Amino acid sequence: MNLHAVQAIYLFEMARTWRTLLQSIVSPVISTSLYFVVFGAAIGSRIAEIDGVSYGAFIVPGLIMLSLLTQSIANASFGIYFPKFVGTIYELLSAPVSYFEIVLAYVGAAATKSIILGLIILATAALFVPLKIAHPFWMAFFLVVTAVTFSLFGFIIGIWADGFEKLQLVPLLIVTPLTFLGGSFYSIDVLPPFWRAVTLANPVVYLVSGFRWSFYGVADVSVALSLAMTLIFLALCLAVAGWMLKTGYRLKA
Repeated sequence: MNLHAVQAIYLFEMARTWRTLLQSIVSPVISTSLYFVVFGAAIGSRIAEIDGVSYGAFIVPGLIMLSLLTQSIANASFGIYFPKFVGTIYELLSAPVSYFEIVLAYVGAAATKSIILGLIILATAALFVPLKIAHPFWMAFFLVVTAVTFSLFGFIIGIWADGFEKLQLVPLLIVTPLTFLGGSFYSIDVLPPFWRAVTLANPVVYLVSGFRWSFYGVADVSVALSLAMTLIFLALCLAVAGWMLKTGYRLKA
């Protein structure tokens, strides 16, 4: 493996984050803080505790997951699409770098950015509500695996997209609605039986539920099921990304 190439791509992508600090870090943190003000303070003051957890604290894992999913996809998809758009992808393809090393570097950088952002949002949340992390190991595990999985998903979108519109299509029309409807701001147990059954078809439910369990020890679905669904989605993304890399699907502009 060409570790020097992986390191060079990784550091280049990370450097782009620091050059666009306002967009990459500051903007998502401000947006999340507004969610705390609106949902945690204004609405949360009118809602009783959920499963023994104050509403402001209850929504923290969901808000972190919302930012983690959207930023992982955005970072990875833009990272691989932009070289295709400007034509510098040919310099990368002509270098002694395998497709595996390319995806490892881009996905690794995107996941790192998302994890840093998630930790910053977690620290920001502690300024608004009292937090406790019942299972630190599993919190870190869900954080890392989710960041890697959706960075892979974003990488797939970046390869598939042939325009900037398609980069936004899946995150805006699919991922964000699924996150809002996946129990980020409420427990799915409050839903009528029919809608609860429908909601269980939403894969984001299992991500949010498992992540929330790592904080407070409460979950809408089985933790084992949350873990299994997360790993299944990771395996699917790996399979699709592997197929794209093996066939060279749309990697060139």
